[in-house]
Amino acid sequence: MNDGELLRYSRHILLDELGVVGQARILDARALLIGAGGLGSPAALYLAAAGVGTLVIADGDTVDASNLQRQILHTESRLGENKARSAQATLAALNPQTQVIPICQRLEGEALAAEIREADVVLDCSDNFATRHAINRACVRYKKPLISGAAVGFSGQISVFDLRNPASPCYHCLFPDGEDVTETRCALTGIFAPLTGVIGSLQAGEALKLLVGMGEPLQGRLLRVDALGAELRAVKFKRDAGCEVCGVMGLQGGLQGRA
Repeated sequence: MNDGELLRYSRHILLDELGVVGQARILDARALLIGAGGLGSPAALYLAAAGVGTLVIADGDTVDASNLQRQILHTESRLGENKARSAQATLAALNPQTQVIPICQRLEGEALAAEIREADVVLDCSDNFATRHAINRACVRYKKPLISGAAVGFSGQISVFDLRNPASPCYHCLFPDGEDVTETRCALTGIFAPLTGVIGSLQAGEALKLLVGMGEPLQGRLLRVDALGAELRAVKFKRDAGCEVCGVMGLQGGLQGRA
C-alpha cells in the first residue's frame, strides 16, 4: 500500500478490526454486483469508495427519468444510457483506483456462472425472483458468499448466504423456487427512495465484512427494515436439509451438471 492509499483509507486503517491487513484485502478483492439500480447504486458507491480493487457491475437496463428519484449512480445527462456504463462513469470520478468492469447485458446461464466463479463476493441487487434464484444456484455451485437485498414500498430486507460454511442456508432454503409467491415490483407499487439507500449500504457493509473477515455476517438471519415505522427486526432461519439447491441431492446434481 502506497502513501496515497494509506491516506485515502486511513479512517478504515484506524479501525482495529480492519487495519492495514483488512484494507489490503479490500484492495485485492473482486466483487460482482448484479443490478445498478436502487440497491446497486449505494452498494457500488460504498464499495468503490472503500477501495475494492475490481468491481464488476452487470445491468442490461438503461437509465430512465423515473430511476433518478433513488438510483443515485445516474444523472439526468445519462438518460437512455446503459446503467452499467453510467455506473462506471460515476465510480471513476469517485475513485479511479477501483477498476470498474461494466457488463451491459443481463447476466444469465454460463456467463453468470463464469462471473460468479471469478468473484470473491457477490451482491444480488436485482429485482426479480428468477435472477435471484439463478444467482443463488451459481453461488452454491462455486461456494461464493452472496449478499441478497430487496426493497419495495417502505419494506426492505437483507441476508447473507455463505456456503463456505457447511451450516449456512442458501437463498432457496429461505425462499424456495416455484412456491406461490407474489412478486411485487416498485414500478407498480412505488418505493421510498431512502430505503434503497439503507438496504444497499447494508449490502456493501456485509460485503466488506466478508472480504476482511471481521464481525458477524447476516448469515442465517434475515434483517427486515420497516422505513415507515422506523423498525428493524432480525429473523433467524436454518438450512433446509432437503433443499433442492444446497441439500445433499441438490449438491450432487450440481456436481453432475459441472462434469
